[in-house]
Amino acid sequence: MNVESKASRTLAPATPQSAEVDTIVESIEPVAEGVVAVSLIAPSGDELPVWLPGAHLDLLLAPDLERQYSLCGDPADRARWRVAVLHEPTSRGGSEWVHTRLAVGDRLRVRGPRSNFPLVYDVDSYIMIAGGIGITPLLPMVRELNEIGADWQLIYGGRRRASMAFLDELDAYSDRVTVWPEDENGLLPLDNLLSRPRSDTAIYACGPEPLLAAIEERCVTWPAGTLHLERFSPRPGALSGKTNAFEVVLANSGETVDVAPDESIVEALEVAGFDVPTSCREGTCGTCETVVLEGTPDHRDSFLSPEEREAGEVMMICCSRSLTSRLVLDL
Repeated sequence: MNVESKASRTLAPATPQSAEVDTIVESIEPVAEGVVAVSLIAPSGDELPVWLPGAHLDLLLAPDLERQYSLCGDPADRARWRVAVLHEPTSRGGSEWVHTRLAVGDRLRVRGPRSNFPLVYDVDSYIMIAGGIGITPLLPMVRELNEIGADWQLIYGGRRRASMAFLDELDAYSDRVTVWPEDENGLLPLDNLLSRPRSDTAIYACGPEPLLAAIEERCVTWPAGTLHLERFSPRPGALSGKTNAFEVVLANSGETVDVAPDESIVEALEVAGFDVPTSCREGTCGTCETVVLEGTPDHRDSFLSPEEREAGEVMMICCSRSLTSRLVLDL
């Protein structure tokens, strides 16, 4: 590694990162089987930073335990933030912590809000598809679309009605919302919903990977940019592939860091003494998105759209690698 000093230096990716904020847990309430809604307020009682539908928070639960959760409250309520957390049996630790250790009155440091799943407004209609806890980023969206008088519909699937959160809030839009419990109706009718490609429609979807993969399959004939997805976990096989050594040049300092076959770009930078903002470290959250100035990325994230991957202008340095021997990054 061609670096003069191992002293810690912070590298800011090209996309602005939100500041960390201290909050207090105001309430923890069950909203469905295995799902709790957590409300956070500022210790001072002041207003919290503004957010828009589709934004999320990074909850800094413990050292080396940081998880992302979509904001699912009302953006107009500046007094509190709300997230909802599913207690997952295969949890990597985040949902287990929230469900068993987090308590009302606890101080909780968060990063955000940050939006990697923004609502677009230059279309005539919207199809919203939620699966299970995937309702969380879509809930503020349907509230916003309803308020501005947009043409929208939501189909919300879950294993059982009792496991589906926020049904009471969605009752207010009953003429536009279809609730589809799998044990009552079977799988979501995606073929009927997505059979006719339209250039004037945006599709927003969030939920488990099998659902998102099925939606992607049915949207291959839709216009590019129509489909907007929010993933909670990497696509199957996304992180796999050939691992080769390459070098990364940091354009802002001119320094070069060697990346070994068994380490990521972020890991190599950290060994070299650089502190890079990251969160999920598996290519789903977008925190480490970085501008590529030279070279060809080997994209292994589950965040960028096909068009963004093809352009090769940005990459997720927590998991993606290089198809060329050298990458120049805007760091």
